[in-house]
Amino acid sequence: MTRLITTRRRFIASSAAAGLFAPTIVNAQAVAAWPSAKPIRMVVPFGTGGGTDITMRLLGPKLSQILGQAVVIENRPGAGSTTGTDYVAKSPPDGYLFVLATLSSTGVAKGLYANLPYDPVKDLTAIALTNFIPICHSVTRKGLDVKNTQEWVAALKANPNKYSYGSSGVGSTGHITSANFLQRTGTEATHVPYRGAGQVFLAMAAGEVQFNSDIPSLMKEYHEKDQVRIMFVATDERSSIIPDIPTASEVGLKDYRAYSWYGIFGPAGLPSQITNRMAAAIEEALREPLINKRLEDMGTPAMLNYTPAKFAKYVSDEIDLWVPITKASGAKAE
Repeated sequence: MTRLITTRRRFIASSAAAGLFAPTIVNAQAVAAWPSAKPIRMVVPFGTGGGTDITMRLLGPKLSQILGQAVVIENRPGAGSTTGTDYVAKSPPDGYLFVLATLSSTGVAKGLYANLPYDPVKDLTAIALTNFIPICHSVTRKGLDVKNTQEWVAALKANPNKYSYGSSGVGSTGHITSANFLQRTGTEATHVPYRGAGQVFLAMAAGEVQFNSDIPSLMKEYHEKDQVRIMFVATDERSSIIPDIPTASEVGLKDYRAYSWYGIFGPAGLPSQITNRMAAAIEEALREPLINKRLEDMGTPAMLNYTPAKFAKYVSDEIDLWVPITKASGAKAE
């Protein structure tokens, strides 16, 4: 998995910064508007305040401008993003309903739920990737006196199930990556699911849960206020957002990696004309300098040059990779 992540990050950096690949889909502005004035609804399958919500609200106005169509953002959290994703999967493929799904909605969900109500490949139309999401591991500073990962792992081993970790829902990336951390370190703790990342951050600051796994840029504020301590980033290289924080390898967790990604999907059976028009609009929005810089500043870089077909192949590969990782983590669909 290390090679896979390293290759992906090099591709993102080179395509975004150097423009090595030309767009392969037509400019959305040259395509006629949607058939009716009905708003396009973009479902975010998580609560407000998290990375998916921030990303979609960043892209929404630009998509509306490009398409000449109102874009409405609708949060539908629940079951680690599967509630909102299933809602879109079971909707008519008329081009007016999409979902910003994630790794947790696809590969992780497929490995976690024995009776997942939708098939991420058969019941959804992959349209375009939006951005790559690194993950960091943080602990609360409220009532927990550990200075580094070694001390933290020692505390976990000495107190099985004394501590708890928060996530934005069962099956979310935060849930699975934290469970994977416990499995890799031979430790035990209790999972506490919330309905959104914002609630998790407040719980961490208050000491209601002791650790979490989430996006470095979102945890940075709490780290700088001394409310949490970011222990490490679970990527091959240090984050430009928090360059003083070591990687998992640097703290002795050589085989531990964690990341996610976001992408736009529609229901299965979406007409190719609509699929290609939306994909072109997303690519154009991601290339908008202000949006592209904002994503870079958040440490969640845009993933460019993904046609619908290329994205569909990417999703299939990620499912193959993450289903066994999810099952091996020991995470349960409570």
